[in-house]
Amino acid sequence: MKQQHSFSRGNIMIVDDNPANLKVLEEMLRQEGHEVRSFPRGRLALGAAARNPPNLILLDINMPEMNGYEVCERLKASEIEAVSGVPVIFLSALDETEDKMKAFRSGAVDYISKPFQFEEVHARVETHLKLHHLRRALIQHNDRLEETVAARTRELAEANERLTILDRSKNDFLNLISHEFRTPLNGLLGVGELILDEMSSTVEHKELERLFRESRRRILSILDDALLLSEIDVNGENFRPVPISLIGAAGRAIEATREFAESRQVKVNSLPAAPGLVLGHEDLLTRAFHALLETAVQFSAKGETVRLACESVADSIRIVIESCGRTIPSTAIRKFFDIFSIGEAMNPGGDLGLGPPVAHRILSLFGACVSVENRELSGIRLTVSFRLCRP
Repeated sequence: MKQQHSFSRGNIMIVDDNPANLKVLEEMLRQEGHEVRSFPRGRLALGAAARNPPNLILLDINMPEMNGYEVCERLKASEIEAVSGVPVIFLSALDETEDKMKAFRSGAVDYISKPFQFEEVHARVETHLKLHHLRRALIQHNDRLEETVAARTRELAEANERLTILDRSKNDFLNLISHEFRTPLNGLLGVGELILDEMSSTVEHKELERLFRESRRRILSILDDALLLSEIDVNGENFRPVPISLIGAAGRAIEATREFAESRQVKVNSLPAAPGLVLGHEDLLTRAFHALLETAVQFSAKGETVRLACESVADSIRIVIESCGRTIPSTAIRKFFDIFSIGEAMNPGGDLGLGPPVAHRILSLFGACVSVENRELSGIRLTVSFRLCRP
């Protein structure tokens, strides 16, 4: 007896109205280790297949009551996948091409002509049993994969929902903190103003006033920037971009920066004409440019000028902001726009607060980008790139 792999053994159903054919096929297949069930009528075979689907069916064509074509069609029409998916091999003395074509149209996977040879039957049975087992294994694998994907999707959806809740809670918390800070802070700042007004005009008192105003500016700036970062993270989609004038937003930012620049004895020149429109939110882009200009001022030496230039490249435009004075430590350049680098000593002129990350986040929101580098002699260069709007 040939050694058989358990993988290729199967539950085989034979349907033939000829008892001699049934007996021969039963003996042949049982010798190969298969479990065999035989039926002389199609109706009996259909009932048995519905109750206990086989792995393979050997089906005669010419039978009383119901021929093989009809039996095969009913099997394939079953709503039970385990029944409709059973491979059917026709065994028939009909050897015309049309007979074979009709068998395949009814759903058969193979056709063996009578009188059959054992070697041929064995080879066809083994092949289709293996294919059937592989198909079932693939279906089971796909089912498990779908279940895994569905479970993972549910987990990700739940995690995303939790993150959304946390983001909104963070935003609400920051809004609350900002409001609660501002109420007592306004009292402190107001008292500070009153005290400064009562102080005599000495060099020492002027320095105290300068420190007071710088600290007030920095506290309010950090509060505003932290709230804006949170708002962009949580509700960034609410800032819908529209075509705006780049030179208009930059011009307003320059005007907003002049007082700070003058306090540092630094000048800021105007932006040359910038052609075309870019996509963005006018107030946010003004805020981004303002943050970058203040950063450039902080890296400028007294008496120097922050210079702006405009460069058009193909369908994009670049705004270059250059300072002359201090440079960024080489180890800090790569994390210059990192929100967590706020406390690092990047600039001897004082820490930068949240200005650089705020500018970076705003510009990224509208598909623009910003980079920083040290100039060859002194100072830094900030480059902002936008894609121009096309009519």
